[in-house]
Amino acid sequence: MKKLFIFGNGEFAELAKYYFDNDEKYSGIKIEGFCVSDENCKEKTFMNLPVVPFSEVEKVYPKEYFNGFVAISYRKLNENRKNVFKNFKDKGYKLESYISSDSHNANLSYGENCFILENQSIQHNVNIGNNVFIWSSNHIGHMTEIGDHTYISSHVVISGHCKIGSRCFFGVNSAVADFSKIE
Repeated sequence: MKKLFIFGNGEFAELAKYYFDNDEKYSGIKIEGFCVSDENCKEKTFMNLPVVPFSEVEKVYPKEYFNGFVAISYRKLNENRKNVFKNFKDKGYKLESYISSDSHNANLSYGENCFILENQSIQHNVNIGNNVFIWSSNHIGHMTEIGDHTYISSHVVISGHCKIGSRCFFGVNSAVADFSKIE
């Protein structure tokens, strides 16, 4: 069984735990606890699991036995999530991705720490970078590339052959035309 800790102790962390725990595809993963920044470590437990400060993560969740998942929001245009992602990568952690089994993905390529929820229509040869969050019910057209640390909310349409840069944010019902490039 693969052991996992989640960075965060808010709504995104709660949702990440729910999805990892309830998707049959991830039944081989056991969430052991949570980690937060030292200044935000005010509670010892979250969802009946231990919470440890970032300064103690290597002692409590050694990278040889644990993978991580960064479950924080898109605040500051995803900069906070990007920095936490980088801090864990600098420490040598592998970061798990969650791709809902209730999603259509044709020849999908994706990086670490992605969170792709249900009801996606992701077409042929889409390439998704690291640390990308894609909320429910979107369409991503064929041959599209999505850069690292991007957040796509619900009911977004990104047409084919698009190039989406790093740290982009797409609000509900956004639409992007074919062959568009967004930095």
